[in-house]
Amino acid sequence: MTRQPHDQLAKEYLEELLTPLGKVETSRDVRSEVTEIDVWFVPTTPQTANPPNLGLLSFMAATSCLFEPYRNAPTEIEIRSCLLKLYTVHSELLRKAKREKQSLSETELPFLWILSPSCSARILDGFGAFLKEEENWVEGVYFFPNLFQTAIVAINQLPVTPDTLWLRVLGKGSTQRQAVEELANLPKSHPFRDSLLEILASWRKTLELKDNRSEDDSELIMNLSPAYIQQREVWKEEGKQEGNLEGQSLIVASLLSERFGTLDEELSNLIPTLMQLPLPERTRLLLQIATLSREELIARLEGSLN
Repeated sequence: MTRQPHDQLAKEYLEELLTPLGKVETSRDVRSEVTEIDVWFVPTTPQTANPPNLGLLSFMAATSCLFEPYRNAPTEIEIRSCLLKLYTVHSELLRKAKREKQSLSETELPFLWILSPSCSARILDGFGAFLKEEENWVEGVYFFPNLFQTAIVAINQLPVTPDTLWLRVLGKGSTQRQAVEELANLPKSHPFRDSLLEILASWRKTLELKDNRSEDDSELIMNLSPAYIQQREVWKEEGKQEGNLEGQSLIVASLLSERFGTLDEELSNLIPTLMQLPLPERTRLLLQIATLSREELIARLEGSLN
C-alpha cells in the first residue's frame, strides 16, 4: 500500500480525535520543495472544559505539533524530509512574528511527532533518539536530542493499554488488528466509537473496490474488518447496505477470501454453516477470523453446531 492512502486515512482519523482539543489542519501546504504537512494541530487556549481523555495522544497534543504518520517504517531520508517540513514551518512562523512585531519563544514552535509502525535500532541510534523514562513517557516513544523538537513513536512497542489505543490503531499487522478489535468492543456510549468505526469501515470498503490490491492492502482489509462488521449493522439500519442473507453471505465470502487468499470449494461450503450461527456468535467468530487457521475455523464451526 502506498503512503498516500494511509496518509489520508490517518488524517481523517486524527482529525476526528483531535478536533475537540483544538484546531486541526490537514494537508497544510508549506513553502520550498516540501509538499504538505499531514496533520498540524494547535491546542485550544484556554482549554475547553472537560476535554476528552485520549491517553498518550492527549499528552502528545498538549502543545502545538505536527503529526507525520507512516504505514511502513520511514527511512532515514523520509525522516530528514519530515525534519525539513518542521523547520520550514518554524521559519514561516518566525518570519510572521517578526512582520507583526511579536516575539515567539522556542516552546511556542510546533513539535514533530513521527508515527511509525516500528523502528529499528539503527534508525534510533543514527538520530540519537532515546526514551524519557524520568518524565513518564512510555516505551516506544523516542525523543531526538532536545533542540530537534522531534520524537518518533514506534507503535508496535507501545504498551497494550487503553491509553495507547488511539495510536495503536495506526499501527500495522497484529498491533493494528488487536487495536481495531479493542475499538470495536468499546461501549456504544463511548464518544469516539461510532465516528471512528465509520471512518475505518469506509476505508475498508474503499480498499475492497481497489483493483490490483497489494499484499499490504489485503492485510489492512483484514485488520479493519472488526470495524466493518460492527459498522455494517448501522449501515443496514440506515438503509445504506443490503440487510438480507444474500448480502451478508457476500460479506462473509469476502472475509474468507481475504483471509485465505482464495475462496475454494471447501471455504465456499463453510458459508452456509456460518450463516446458520446466531448473529452474536457469528460476529464473534468473524472478528477472530484474522487469527484463525483454516483448520481452526472449521473446528470452531463444528463445535458451534454440535
